[in-house]
Amino acid sequence: VAGNIPAKVVYETDDILAFEDLNPQAPVHVLFIPKRHFATINDMDAADAALAGQLMLSASAYAKSQGFADDGFRLVMNTNPDGGQTVYHVHLHLLGGRKLSHGFGAGA
Repeated sequence: VAGNIPAKVVYETDDILAFEDLNPQAPVHVLFIPKRHFATINDMDAADAALAGQLMLSASAYAKSQGFADDGFRLVMNTNPDGGQTVYHVHLHLLGGRKLSHGFGAGA
């Protein structure tokens, strides 16, 4: 969000920033993050519901703008170590651009 780490930004609103994943698991692998910091989804509460919804709607809007929404895509949010989270700023993975098999990024 601060721009300290180089990233290819592909989508931005007042509250959401999206950029290409550095280790893509599909032809399209974009991370959608709230500009406000939350370490995990567990740190968000009912007052943050609209922002959480904006993450999903932003991902959908991006998929539509890129022409693969109708074919389908996957949204994934990992939480804490057992959920596979390694970066502690809430982020939603958008994967698409090909038929995805079961499992996160399977068949990449």
